[in-house]
Amino acid sequence: MKKEIIEFVKENKLNPFNNVKTQINTKEESFYKTKDAKTIHNKLLSKLSSKFIFSDTSNIFNFFEFLNDKSKIIQRQEFFSSLKYNENSFLESLKKPKNWWNPDYGIVVVTEDEKTYTDLQKLGCPVKFLLTESDLESLSDYDLVQVLECENFSRALESLPQSVFFDSIDDVYLERYVSLLSGWSENIRIVDENINEDEINEILNNLKPLLEILNQNKKEKIKKENVESVLIEINNRISNEMKTLTVSGESLFKMMSRNSLPDEINSVIIKSIKESGMDQNIFTRTLPVEIDEGELENLIRKQDSEEHTSVAEKIKKNANGLRKVAVLLSKLESLLIYYDFCSGISKYIENDKKFAVISSEMSLKEGVNMFIDNPKPISFHLNNEERCSILTGANSGGKTTLLEHIIQLYSLFQIGLPIRGEIKMPIFNEIYYFAKNKGSANKGAFETLLTQMSKINPTNKTLILADEIESVTEPGVAGSIISASADFFISRGCFMIIATHLGKEIQKNLPKFARIDGIEAKGLTENIELIVDHNPVIGRLANSTPELIIEKMANVHKTDYYNYLFSFIKKQK
Repeated sequence: MKKEIIEFVKENKLNPFNNVKTQINTKEESFYKTKDAKTIHNKLLSKLSSKFIFSDTSNIFNFFEFLNDKSKIIQRQEFFSSLKYNENSFLESLKKPKNWWNPDYGIVVVTEDEKTYTDLQKLGCPVKFLLTESDLESLSDYDLVQVLECENFSRALESLPQSVFFDSIDDVYLERYVSLLSGWSENIRIVDENINEDEINEILNNLKPLLEILNQNKKEKIKKENVESVLIEINNRISNEMKTLTVSGESLFKMMSRNSLPDEINSVIIKSIKESGMDQNIFTRTLPVEIDEGELENLIRKQDSEEHTSVAEKIKKNANGLRKVAVLLSKLESLLIYYDFCSGISKYIENDKKFAVISSEMSLKEGVNMFIDNPKPISFHLNNEERCSILTGANSGGKTTLLEHIIQLYSLFQIGLPIRGEIKMPIFNEIYYFAKNKGSANKGAFETLLTQMSKINPTNKTLILADEIESVTEPGVAGSIISASADFFISRGCFMIIATHLGKEIQKNLPKFARIDGIEAKGLTENIELIVDHNPVIGRLANSTPELIIEKMANVHKTDYYNYLFSFIKKQK
């Protein structure tokens, strides 16, 4: 599966250095058929993605399209079970590559072909298009002229000593790969120190030797201003030496008759020049000593040429390796995205988690909700004999949380990720979640809900989750509508969970294969907050919040009114 994921990364141009997540157009229709269901699914992906470093890494979840193939889901589970824990925090140290190396020597690629010229420009090569004789005039200013597809001017170019002829665009201006590599030099060091993966190691082993080209080990160049400073020191040294020098009359006679310096003075001059540590040829053997301008110019030109030749020779020597740099770095980028994904997921599966079992029933045993801090394990089930749960309970008791928990678990199951708890899941083709209406009951909201539900094509592969759908219509008729809707969809094989406050009304017309469940509240605190364990009690109608408040006040105040209300409600139940 690793190969397929990396191919997905390449195809969608995912990059570890993108500041903004790349938008991917997914053609496949989601198993989640309502906006509310998709919202919960995206919330889960966002939670899982918090362990990733790169913005684009979370796009890999798009690779894990929902399936109705049991064998492929098991294959995904096997893939995730094989992941080992890896740390990825060091990836934050990687910086977007910025090329800092450029050749110090003047280099240009020349061509007579328009397409070649355009292609070279796209590659970032310094290129010159030759059209007339005048285009050749400036070429002598370059240290290196690389020639590609120049038939008309070939003879003129051959006369230039710095011209080199090439047959392929892949061979010219290899300096571009050195420049590209320079932007990665620090990232390569960080990756090399922190990752020990075979494919990444192989890429690094190919790239690391090429980094030596960047380390040019430049010798300090001789500059004219430095030579002038040394010249002053030489003449001062000669002056001091001559103060103690005794010259014979014979030497003076020779100096005057031959117009040359005495041997004693020559010795002092030669010694002082030698002690300067600079090339002796750039100084005259005169008094005072002077700079030989011609020799100095030749020396500066020679040292520049040698430096340029050294770098060019390194590039030529490593030509085969440099041609692979762009491909290797592109592959490394994809592998880093993959590494980030696997490392982030390994942090999620680090805890004791099990994989869901594919089954005809939906069962949660000690299931844990990822969206809740310090969650309590939840147990719940539906099967072929009990396909629908009419879920009752007080406000804030956990009915909505359970519905969203079911979506969360199904997403984890489809991706192939492990789940805390013992989970059994059918393979659904479509899931509908109708979240609680936050507005007021009105004709438009009621019609919208009925329209949405009428478009469902119910089968035994359909899961419907509905949260207080009675809120969009009048209480008197809502119970009958819910009962009739449940009966319609259950008879066509659907699984359903309907969270509602109309448990009493529905209980009177409970459809076949449906049951009443309740998230029981044990009472209220002094601040009128529910005391509840959030675990549904199968087959029991739960108390509503008003009932609990009446019970609490009857127990505390013990007045006739409160006692009468409590007794009346108790008889009704």
